[in-house]
Amino acid sequence: MADNFDDMSMAADLYTLVDEDGVEQQFEMLDVMEVDDERYYALVPYYDDPTKEIEADTELVVLKSEYDENNDETLVSIDNDEEYEKIGNMFLERLNKLYEDE
Repeated sequence: MADNFDDMSMAADLYTLVDEDGVEQQFEMLDVMEVDDERYYALVPYYDDPTKEIEADTELVVLKSEYDENNDETLVSIDNDEEYEKIGNMFLERLNKLYEDE
């Protein structure tokens, strides 16, 4: 019997982020976790063209969730080096384990 998959279950979870220079770029969310009542996201750049994705020197981007004055969620850089290293390492461990299991 063939497996039936909903088309949406295979779709990438994409975010369009704007950097401090106003440049937009799409990212794919790999993981999200909550630590000490804070929410963090692990993302990688997303490319429509698979050849660009293969050629890219992709790094994991780790961002923190905050809420603005309108109570809209925004993703921001983590300014504290210790916090960034701690959360980044946690994501790397989780993602490595996930891909080892697959």
